[in-house]
Amino acid sequence: MRTTYRLMGIADFITLGNGLLGVAALMFIILAVEDLQNPVFEGGIKNNYIWGAMACIMFSVIGDIIDGPIARKYSKRKLLGGTLDVMSDCVSFCVAPALLMFVMFGRWGEASPMWTISLAVAAGWVIVTGMLRLARFQYEQASDKVYFHGLASPGNAMILITAAALIWLQPFSGFGPGVTTDGLIDGFGRHSTSTIEKPFFDFLILPVMLISGGLMIADRKLPKNRRGLPMKVSVIQGLAILFGVLLSWSGSALYAVDIDDSKLQFILFSISAVLLIFYVVSGPRLSEVQQQLADESE
Repeated sequence: MRTTYRLMGIADFITLGNGLLGVAALMFIILAVEDLQNPVFEGGIKNNYIWGAMACIMFSVIGDIIDGPIARKYSKRKLLGGTLDVMSDCVSFCVAPALLMFVMFGRWGEASPMWTISLAVAAGWVIVTGMLRLARFQYEQASDKVYFHGLASPGNAMILITAAALIWLQPFSGFGPGVTTDGLIDGFGRHSTSTIEKPFFDFLILPVMLISGGLMIADRKLPKNRRGLPMKVSVIQGLAILFGVLLSWSGSALYAVDIDDSKLQFILFSISAVLLIFYVVSGPRLSEVQQQLADESE
């Protein structure tokens, strides 16, 4: 009798690693809960657990990109690949990002019950639509089309991470004059006499989550990022998010990130946002062009 191990190919191990990165992101999210109950100058922008969760999700995106070509080129055993890929993507690109948004913007006792319930519903919406998207992908994966119907689950993760990071790093309202913190302890263990203000753009995450989930189950044609302009846009956008997350993570771990030092990260995430909008808006047209080129090459 064959063991499960013998049914696996090279790409399956990468897929398992992607799933474990999603689990690691969930662990970071759990660790972040306690810190986020503190004032924003203690947790907030300097919460390295949040950036660690984002980094794990982005590394999983990279793994998801490379496991397909590896499976096609090197892996002769493809008995488990499709099912493993769906389960891994569900954890890393649906469950982890949805819970990350809930933890980041739950406001932990400071919000009305309506906000908490709305955010929970939005998180559930992202997970359910992600599951439906992945089920449809499993159904359509044999298609020779160069486009997807609906937003791919890694795209959903990148949209949510980009939006969340921009809200946390935005320089226009996040840490300006507002609440006096005289006598409280700052991130360095010193008494603080500064005046800070919690970000008030967090309400924008709700429509972003609803739209991202809706895009995953929409019939909108969006090109696969295998060649040409879609691939270039995807690479630049992914690198912008990854470098932005890693810079924020390393800075927060050293308590070195403040609103002035976060401008580079904000620019990187802004680049990601612009490219994501371009991809979604121009997706049907790019899909038609890519399909024409594919038909002509046959």
